[in-house]
This record gives sequence, structure tokens and C-alpha cells, in this order.
Amino acid sequence: MTANNAKRDALIGVIESLHAEITALKANDVEALERATQAKLAGIEAIAVLGTGPTGSDLRDLAEEANRLNEACRIYVNLMAANVRRRLQSLTGDAGMGYSRGMGLKAYA
Repeated sequence: MTANNAKRDALIGVIESLHAEITALKANDVEALERATQAKLAGIEAIAVLGTGPTGSDLRDLAEEANRLNEACRIYVNLMAANVRRRLQSLTGDAGMGYSRGMGLKAYA
């Protein structure tokens, strides 16, 4: 197996792991998310071990797809975090003011 074939297989594994991460995030399945994340990291490590070098357009396309999926995961996690923050603020009576009384005023005194 050539290095490019190994990279291709590893990238396909990363893409599959990213799909699994998105599915786990949508289902709030922490165990599946952990498995998918570990598989993704293993794939990334496998690619790193193979090193850098010239690649064809097929590898670039796979890398771009992995990047798009990773960005989708990042956005989904950020949306979830914002929802949690908003719910916590609602439960604690903080209507989104973002700071407590007197906070930060001493810096200007």
C-alpha cells in the first residue's frame, strides 16, 4: 500500500468519524461522541505519521470534506453551548446582562 493510499484510507476514516460525531451530537449520545472522537483522532494521527508531501486532487478533496464536516461539528457544539448558557442565565435570573453589578467599574475609577 502506498503512502497516498494509506492517507486516503485514513481520511475516509476521519470523514466517517466526523459523520458519527455529528450524529452523536444530534442525539446527545455522549458515549457515541467519545467513540467517534477517538476514532477521528486516531485517523488524524495516522495521517500525521505518514507525513506531508505532494498529494493529488482526490486527497485534497477528501481533506476539504473533512474540514467542512469538522466546521459543521464546531458550529453545532457552539450552538449547543449558547443554548446551555441561555438556559442557565434564564434559570439564574440573569437576563443576559453579561455582568454583575459593579463588575469592571474599578478599572476606570
